[in-house]
Amino acid sequence: MTVIYEINTLVWLGELSHRYGRPVTLGEVPGEVWDEVARPGIDTVWLMGVWERSPAGLRIALRDEHLMASFRAALPDVTEADIAGSPYCVRNYVVDASLGGPDGLAAARAQLASRGLKLILDHVPNHVAPDHPWLTERPDCLIRGTEEDLTRTPEAFVETGGRIYARGRDPFFAPWPDVAQLNAFSDELRAATIDTLVSIGDQADGVRCDMAMLLMNDVFAKTWGDRAGPPPVDDFWPYVVPRVRERHPGLLFVAEAYWDLEGALQQQGFDHCYDKRLYDRLAHEDADSVRAHLHADLVYQQGLVRFLENHDEPRAAATLPGARGRAAAVTVATLPGATLWHEGQFEGRRVRPPVFLARRPQEPADEPTRTFYSRLLEAAAAVRRGGWRGLTPAGWPDNDSHRALLAWSWTDTDARHLVVVNDSDHPAQGRVPLPWDDLRGREHRLTDLLTGQTYDRAGDELADAGLFVALEAWQAHVLSVAV
Repeated sequence: MTVIYEINTLVWLGELSHRYGRPVTLGEVPGEVWDEVARPGIDTVWLMGVWERSPAGLRIALRDEHLMASFRAALPDVTEADIAGSPYCVRNYVVDASLGGPDGLAAARAQLASRGLKLILDHVPNHVAPDHPWLTERPDCLIRGTEEDLTRTPEAFVETGGRIYARGRDPFFAPWPDVAQLNAFSDELRAATIDTLVSIGDQADGVRCDMAMLLMNDVFAKTWGDRAGPPPVDDFWPYVVPRVRERHPGLLFVAEAYWDLEGALQQQGFDHCYDKRLYDRLAHEDADSVRAHLHADLVYQQGLVRFLENHDEPRAAATLPGARGRAAAVTVATLPGATLWHEGQFEGRRVRPPVFLARRPQEPADEPTRTFYSRLLEAAAAVRRGGWRGLTPAGWPDNDSHRALLAWSWTDTDARHLVVVNDSDHPAQGRVPLPWDDLRGREHRLTDLLTGQTYDRAGDELADAGLFVALEAWQAHVLSVAV
């Protein structure tokens, strides 16, 4: 099962350069650093932000007081030299020379491959930088505007090269000031997207598509109306993805997705889509809400990406501190589907730097957090084998605390595992029914892979009543059950 480790490439290389006292680009990352990246269970590295950033977009960012305030909040001693521009304001899909260029990326990919790791890179299908070549060479790829549009709503349109284009946007927010909007209904844009994705597939094993749902026919039509022209017969992704896979059959497609459109995007060709709903339920709701989410079809769940943070979300150590964050981490690490970890998460970093920044504040590693994640990664790598099954703990008439317990099992030919999480701020007790029908007649040893603690239980009791579990607030068991 896919386990992704996201790295903010520009910041990471800057810190490596400081660590080694010399400039470090992608082709010069020491082998020992790649060994550190290749943690147990991780099989895919997402090098976020490798493409050429836009000088025009940077100039816009430097004039944006709201953005500048966010930079100062994350990095109080920020200087103009620390601001590199947004990696999602792409000038060209060529690896930035400051990061090592295409040769540096190829060397990094080879280093990852030698350790059994795949590489995924970004694609931004909805918009491009205002100085991207398409604005002059392929204007029909973009949503166009008029002089009247620019006069009436200058915040929503931009003039460049004698033409007026719409600024990129999400329908629920104001336009982004530093990007121009692509037209998902344009035949030329679809052809250009295929070419771009094939090129990315030449350099990587997968692609993470930014805000993928914005390109879906119904979403795009509601956002842009008549400006986009009539919707094509084929939806955007079912048209694009198969044509890319003709050249790269094994290319992994990952969608950043919201608005409960994950299932639709899976049907349109994506291998995995962000599970923002689980993130929100773990962060803001209760165990009943999480349990309901896990009742979804297993095939659908296998196509989700479980996460607690990424470059767009606050750091987990800040929003889910202490034991609550550890319980949530056990949950996302041991469910079916892909898992996404974010560089710095394992060390307990609390500050999320805006992606525009080339530097982040120094934060000492939290050793208990680092130790916990080291154990969890090893445990999750052992657990997620064979078939997954959600389990429903039971309680007693005078004790309904079992409702706070989340539980599931993994069963393989030579291994059995049980995960139980108390997703609440109070103690919880319950009986967890086990899915194995050969427990009777002997004693079974259960070993907690997070603590090493063992429990011996009679098989008849396990078969009849289930496993009795008592967990303190936000505690969890990741149990190996002797076969």
